[in-house]
Amino acid sequence: MFEILLSCVAAKELDKLKNPIHDRIHRMLERLQNWPNVSGAKALAGDLAGSFRMRTGAYRLQFHLENQAIVIDKIGHRDGFYDD
Repeated sequence: MFEILLSCVAAKELDKLKNPIHDRIHRMLERLQNWPNVSGAKALAGDLAGSFRMRTGAYRLQFHLENQAIVIDKIGHRDGFYDD
């Protein structure tokens, strides 16, 4: 079972979400503990190679792996999610 860690940015983004979306993201985080047996995770390419994303409706979760932990880098709406 993998440990789930939130970056400071991801924790702030999660706190800002309204309750129905917050609950859906929380369930995704629980599912991620069973990595790699998680459906819906996709590897990212280009500048984001080495990271993965999951989605629920119009919201995205970006993460990467570190040893036996999954580090959540970013949580947000799909509009401009990959712009940095």
